[in-house]
Amino acid sequence: MLDDMLGRSVSPVFVGRAPELATLTEAFEEARKGDATAVLLGGEAGVGKTRLVQRFADQSRQVGARVLFGGCVELSTEGLAYAPFTAALRQLVREQGTAQIAALLPEGAGRDLARLLPEFGEPSGDGETETGRARLFEQFLTLLERLADSRPTILIIEDIHWADRSSRDLIAFLSRNLRAPQVLIVMTYRSDDLHRQHPLRPVLAELGRVNGVLRLDLPRLSRDEVAQQMAGILGSTPDYAKVEKVYERSEGIPLFVEAMLDGGEDCSFPESMTDLILGSVERLPEETQRVLRIAAAGGIRVGHSLLAAVSSLSDLELEAALRPAIAGNVLQIADNRAYVFRHALIREAVHDELLPGEHQRLHARFAEEISLDRKLVPPGRAAVELAHHWYGARNDKAALVAAWEAAQKSFRAFAYTEAIPLLERVLMLWDRVSGAEELIDADHTAVLERASEAARAGGDVDRGVKFIKAALSELDENRDPGRVAKLMVRWASFKISKGKMGVVEDLRDALRLVPAPGQERADVVTPLSQDLMLRGEVAEGTQLIEEGLRLAGELGDRCLEGDLLLNLALGHSIDGDYEATLATNMRALELGKLENSGRLITRAIGNNIDALTDMGRWEEALALADEGWRAAKKYGRLRASGLFILNNKAEVLEAIGRWDEAIEILDVAASYGPVLRTRHHMLRTRADIALARGEFDLVEGILSELGVLKERPEDYLQDITNSTRLHIGWHLLKGEPDSALAVAERYMGRPSQSSKAMLGWRLLALLRTVCDAADAVEPDRARAVREHAVAVAAGLQAKGPVAEAYRLSYSGDFDAAAAAWERINRPHNQAKALMRAASVAARSGDREGAGGRLRTALPLARALRATPLIEEIETLSRRVGAGSPQETTSELLTPRELEVLRLVALGRSNRDIAAELFISVKTVSVHVSNILSKLGVTSRGEAAAAAHRRSLLDA
Repeated sequence: MLDDMLGRSVSPVFVGRAPELATLTEAFEEARKGDATAVLLGGEAGVGKTRLVQRFADQSRQVGARVLFGGCVELSTEGLAYAPFTAALRQLVREQGTAQIAALLPEGAGRDLARLLPEFGEPSGDGETETGRARLFEQFLTLLERLADSRPTILIIEDIHWADRSSRDLIAFLSRNLRAPQVLIVMTYRSDDLHRQHPLRPVLAELGRVNGVLRLDLPRLSRDEVAQQMAGILGSTPDYAKVEKVYERSEGIPLFVEAMLDGGEDCSFPESMTDLILGSVERLPEETQRVLRIAAAGGIRVGHSLLAAVSSLSDLELEAALRPAIAGNVLQIADNRAYVFRHALIREAVHDELLPGEHQRLHARFAEEISLDRKLVPPGRAAVELAHHWYGARNDKAALVAAWEAAQKSFRAFAYTEAIPLLERVLMLWDRVSGAEELIDADHTAVLERASEAARAGGDVDRGVKFIKAALSELDENRDPGRVAKLMVRWASFKISKGKMGVVEDLRDALRLVPAPGQERADVVTPLSQDLMLRGEVAEGTQLIEEGLRLAGELGDRCLEGDLLLNLALGHSIDGDYEATLATNMRALELGKLENSGRLITRAIGNNIDALTDMGRWEEALALADEGWRAAKKYGRLRASGLFILNNKAEVLEAIGRWDEAIEILDVAASYGPVLRTRHHMLRTRADIALARGEFDLVEGILSELGVLKERPEDYLQDITNSTRLHIGWHLLKGEPDSALAVAERYMGRPSQSSKAMLGWRLLALLRTVCDAADAVEPDRARAVREHAVAVAAGLQAKGPVAEAYRLSYSGDFDAAAAAWERINRPHNQAKALMRAASVAARSGDREGAGGRLRTALPLARALRATPLIEEIETLSRRVGAGSPQETTSELLTPRELEVLRLVALGRSNRDIAAELFISVKTVSVHVSNILSKLGVTSRGEAAAAAHRRSLLDA
């Protein structure tokens, strides 16, 4: 029986990997504390990566760890999505059962895992396909974290150089976002396979920049280590000459050492590596070699029943044929009655020896047997296996049908990137197959449309545009106006993702093609009305929304109604009517809850965070941001609405002066790989803090990426206004008021400016600062900008405390502005207003009044580390003779810094402090540096002494 077929151990001695094993062990210990996430183990083919991770796994199990294995196979690149994760999940189900695994996830979330394993029931019905993949990623992340609650968990993924795109994306997602302790992912890859264009290269580069991800390269064995390996295999000490010969010819690759010793006492070494690897195969009986060739055509892993069917052997005959291969360690027994080649190089070498006709016949046999009984392959793999084998068999008709079916399966598993090459294969075979349209019940254009849909959901913009252009070239807008309009809407979404111009023109063309009321028109009205609102064209956008709401009512489509209400709320926000904004967003939120639409719920929450911030209700905004983040996780929308919400939260924190927290939030958001538009929003928030702190290089880098320094054209008024504000701030930071004035002139020369009250007043307040600074060098130009600003201000309303505070700053009532900023907890704005008020008082001869304002402003600026403002305040203090304002040390330290100082005084390490305060080690390091600077000391011990001496921690 199979259980009796145990292969010999090629090398019973574990040789030469003590440092690497120690590194993996150390990484595991760090992971148990939450300081490590993943290890990337690279090495040449045959260098011993598998042996090392197996030894590490055995060692980890002995200390109570749960070890999950998942391997990538060459077939993954042809559409077998999530292969390693499916394998690991299948292992968990075998060990614990489906119900126990599903119980670890939020209610109903197990249905998402059904897209990987049918044991979890029917997949969730999901009309929002673009969010399904993100939700699947979240569920796998949650599963690992919940598993680690009870036991340290290690996930080992081998051969990620063969990983499919979806698996690579999930690997990157998990590596960036695992935060829970006791989880470690170990991944192996062939470093010698990574050519310049290999898709794994950018993933490795990205992960190399992620905290907690370790790169480990496995070197070849030294001469002494080869001697140890030989002694372990031979059972005796080899003579020097034999060691020299083996070492020289194998070059320290353990697999080749084993192959040479398999050749007998003479340690012969063929001319090519392939011949060397095949040596152990060619010494096997002919029937065994024949079955191995069949197995090689099936892949690196083949089930017993499938191999028996394809080889036309009985169970006993197959076992007899394979026994020598297993005894010779060419083949190994895997779980579920399957066989795997001991090393992928062996399988590759055997497969490459197949003659062309033999290659086609074997693939045809595999396809025929799987077609007859799909249970011969693991659940969920039949479609992609058939696509692979029929294509290898050069059966164009069957290959086309199988590729189409596999592509649809990939869609249901959210494996959009794997669907694309399958659909491209359908397109490639189309002209070779007569009646292709009838075979798959779809025309050629429909395949292109489906491919563009996959590209959109998978974020592959460039390929998506290619498919759309091809589809549009096949359609006539007079015969198929609806299909053309739908493609144009999709094309517009691609343009938005790439930050391209001209979206509104495309959407207007699409609307022209669908004049009749109905679903097709509603599908264009919704994105067009949103685009118009973002451009500031509120009247036209509102008119379209009213039409859309009528259509939604006729269609009974509450999700469509919710989307349109959210667009309407954008218009209210631009008009500065925040109460109407909140109320309209709440109506959309209720519809989202009724329809269980994560998209509507999270979008409504994100928009209300923005509205509450503009109303100065920052505490409510922060609480809502946390609620929104939880909702984004629940509905699998972290990388969509979730990151937008995180940026909203960072904006609130930036506004109220909690800048370090804001930076930490932005760093977390960036780790999720946001889409370009969201990333730009995040960069603008980060640039505001960098400007306020005088971080020249960081500001310049951000503005270069945004295209601000080259004044890249933008469509949306909010983006234009914020980019202009940052550009002006950059020139002021560098002491270039004339250049700042030039940017202001170009903005004012636009046909329209932002009508959103908060944005408008904020920019106008900055323009006053620019004009005041430029009066001495360019009085006429400054006067012209002031006059234009007056005209713009006349069209703005000051609704809400934030807009009113900016209006007061613009009008020059700086004391009132400072009081307004204090009421809504905006310390940086308050300090700036006090500084401006002090300047006015100083010019009028009121030195005492100026000094009083400066003494209030300085601790605010210092607490924020707003270096440029601190320097302005100190300079003016010296000029008016107010001296350096005296405040106690405790006033210099923020509440968070006092908490950190208290723990420093207790002798805690940065890691201990981070754990106790629920912040990152990096943030603790920043706080400690600030404390040392403010106390004027150079060490933690001196800081602790100063704290006790000055009674800073008595409270």
